[in-house]
Amino acid sequence: MNIADVKKKLSSDEKVLESVFKIEELYKKHKFKMWAIAVALVVYFGGRTIQENIHEGKMIEANTAFMSLQKNADDSKALASLKENNLALFELYSYSKAIKSKDKEALQALSSSKNAVLVDMSRYSVSVLDKKPVDSVLYNELVLFQEAYLAISKGESKKAKAKLSLIDERSPLATITGFLKHSTIKAH
Repeated sequence: MNIADVKKKLSSDEKVLESVFKIEELYKKHKFKMWAIAVALVVYFGGRTIQENIHEGKMIEANTAFMSLQKNADDSKALASLKENNLALFELYSYSKAIKSKDKEALQALSSSKNAVLVDMSRYSVSVLDKKPVDSVLYNELVLFQEAYLAISKGESKKAKAKLSLIDERSPLATITGFLKHSTIKAH
């Protein structure tokens, strides 16, 4: 080994030591900030993991309760568990049950839900049971059809035609609407 190689090696060792001292100085200067950031990151990711585990546990319990209700609709423990762990699924199950049994009170109770789709479906279902059309976003064409049918049954063919003309020709109801329009023409 010659002197030039030794100088290079010492120079690179000095640079490493100098870097270590700079890092140590930086650590001493910002020690509390670094620890605060590290603790905040651990708390954040730990909290998220705990939340995800709790949410997953609730979903498992809700699914178990729902499956139990599929086998036995009178299982009050499963119903309570479903309501506690997944309110949206509970409301959907309650809607399905109310529709099957034509339970207007249950449907009216569901019309105060936070779920806008469920509210619209419940309100429409109550209106069908009461034979009183109500505005509906989801069932707009069905409401128009229902209004036309009720107008025909009252002998108001002009009103019925006006309602039927609001139904789009590309609608799945178009064929039936055509028949209903034809029957109003024949009737009057």
